[in-house]
Amino acid sequence: MLINTTKNMKKVIYALILLLVVVSGLVFANSKFRNEIAKKSTPKPLSAAEREAGLKKWEATPEGIEFKKWEASPAGKKVYAAEVKISKHISAFTNMEAVVTALSLPPGSRLGFGVMVSINGDDYILGYGPVKPDELQQLHSLKVADKIIIRSNSVLHAPKYSHPIISINYVERDGKIIYKPVPGKGGC
Repeated sequence: MLINTTKNMKKVIYALILLLVVVSGLVFANSKFRNEIAKKSTPKPLSAAEREAGLKKWEATPEGIEFKKWEASPAGKKVYAAEVKISKHISAFTNMEAVVTALSLPPGSRLGFGVMVSINGDDYILGYGPVKPDELQQLHSLKVADKIIIRSNSVLHAPKYSHPIISINYVERDGKIIYKPVPGKGGC
């Protein structure tokens, strides 16, 4: 009986060792697989020459040709000139005084909620992007001719729009904040 028990114990030990080897192999293979995926999914940043080549290639497409024509047109030059006027405020994220000129965006706009404003005689689209409904409540209280203070860290342009598009990060009226995006939970 003692011999039988010893044989059974040896079988159990061999089975456990075999199981340990198989599980270790699977864990090792899985980590190797994950490392390969991570290496493949993290694209290497493009060099300056690669970016320049990509830009030249895009400029030869119909969309690129149209964009270059728009940039050279009076409308494109007007948009770029307006962007230059606020560039210091954008890069420094400082206050800009604006006057609301329209409570809706130009026809055909696909920017979400926004209003038109004038800053130092130039017209701009204030785009709010995706906004939560409770954040919109105060923004809907704006009226034409309201004087507001805005801050933004980016200004965009597109041939479809005859005004620069300011992405809003902060709006104040009469010393009260009426729009400031709520940071996402658990994110940066």
